Amino acid sequence: MRASKGDQLVQHGRVVGQHDQVSEVVEVMGENGNPPYRVRFDDGHEAIMSPGPDCQVKHREQQQQ
Repeated sequence: MRASKGDQLVQHGRVVGQHDQVSEVVEVMGENGNPPYRVRFDDGHEAIMSPGPDCQVKHREQQQQ
C-alpha cells in the first residue's frame, strides 16, 4: 500500500451497519509512500495509522472522478 500527501485513506466498516471511515493523508512517515501515515479526520482529529487489509487508498486522481 502506497499513499501520498492529499490522498484519502478509507477504512471499511467491519460489521453490518458500520460506516466507512475516511481520512486525509497529511504526512507520509514511511519511505517511498509506505506506512505509517499521519491522517486527519473530518472532525479535525489526527492519528498515525498503519493501515490493515480493511483499508483502501484513494489517490487524488481517483477522488476527482
